[in-house]
Amino acid sequence: MDKLYNYILSNLSILFFSIFLPLFTIASVIFMIKLATYTAVIQLTIGEMGKLYLFVLPELLFYTLPISFIVGGALTLFRLSNDNEMVVVFSLGISPSFITKVFALPAFLLSILLFINFVVLTPYVNHLKRNFLTIKKSEAKFNLTPSEFGQNFGDWMLFINKSDQNSKAFGDIVLFNKEMKDEILITAKKAELINNNNGVLQLRLDDGKSYSYTQDLLKTMLFQTGYINDMMSKDNDVYQGTLDYWTNNEKRSQKDQQFITSSLLTLFPLLSVPLILALGIVQSRHQKRWIYLWLFLAIVGYYSSSIIVQQWFGFHTIWVVALLWFTLSYGFYKRLVGTRF
Repeated sequence: MDKLYNYILSNLSILFFSIFLPLFTIASVIFMIKLATYTAVIQLTIGEMGKLYLFVLPELLFYTLPISFIVGGALTLFRLSNDNEMVVVFSLGISPSFITKVFALPAFLLSILLFINFVVLTPYVNHLKRNFLTIKKSEAKFNLTPSEFGQNFGDWMLFINKSDQNSKAFGDIVLFNKEMKDEILITAKKAELINNNNGVLQLRLDDGKSYSYTQDLLKTMLFQTGYINDMMSKDNDVYQGTLDYWTNNEKRSQKDQQFITSSLLTLFPLLSVPLILALGIVQSRHQKRWIYLWLFLAIVGYYSSSIIVQQWFGFHTIWVVALLWFTLSYGFYKRLVGTRF
C-alpha cells in the first residue's frame, strides 16, 4: 500500500508542477505588464520592481495553486487509467476509497496553506505594497531640478543650484517658509532626499544656516545637520495585526466579499477530491470522457458561484456553495466510479 501511495503521489507531483509552473509564469507576465503602468507615474529600479513582485506573490499563489492541484490530480488519474494501471489496482481488490485518501491529505494541507495565505499573509503584504507605492508617489512629486524657481517641498519654497537625481543628492540649496510665525530662510551646502522608517519623506540638510526674522528681530543659527519633513506624505496605512484587519469596520463591505470568496477558494481543493476521482478514473476502452472540458466548466462554475451567490446569501454563501459543490462532486463520484470499480 505504501508503494502504491508513493507512486500515485509521485505522478501527482510531476503533473502538478508541469501545470503550476506555466500557469504561474503566465500570471507573473500579466502582473509585469500591469507593473509597467506604474512606471508612467513613478520611477522604479530593477530592485524595486522585484520588491513589488514579491508583494503580489501570495496573491498569485492563492489563485494558481488550487487550479493546479485540481487539474493535476484529475490528469494524473486519467493518465494512469489510460495506461490501464488503475484497472490493475482495482483488480487487486483496492477500493476507490484508498485513492480518495491519497488525494485527501495533500488537498487538506493545501487548504490550510491557502487559509493562512489569505487570512494572515495577504492583508499584511497588501499593506506593505500600498505604503511602498504611497512613498514612491510622494517621491515622484519632487523631481527637483537645479536652477529652477517655483519648486516646493511641502510648505517650503525651494531653490537648488546643483542636483544628482540618481543619488537624490543636492548642493547649494535655499529654502524659504513664510507660513510660520516667523519667516524662515535656510541655506545649506548639501541636501539629500530620504525616507525614514515611518515612511515620511525627509530632506536632510548638512552644513547650513537658518535665518528667522520679523519686523523687529533677526535670528541666525548655524547647524551641522537638520531635517525637514514633508507632512503631506503622512497618509500611510497603519497595520495593527490580522485580527484588527478583519474585525474593524474600514471597507467592511469589501472585506466581507473578500472573506467569503477567499474562504470558498480555500476549500476548493478539499471539496473537489471526489470530482477528481470522478473525472480521472475511466475505463479507457469503454469511456471517452471530455476531461479537459469538464475541468474547465468545473473551475469556472465554482469560481463564478463563489462570487455571484453572495448577493443573495451573504456569509451563508460559504456553507451553501460548499455543501452544494461537495454533494455534486460526490454524486458524480458515486455514479461514475463508486458503482463501477
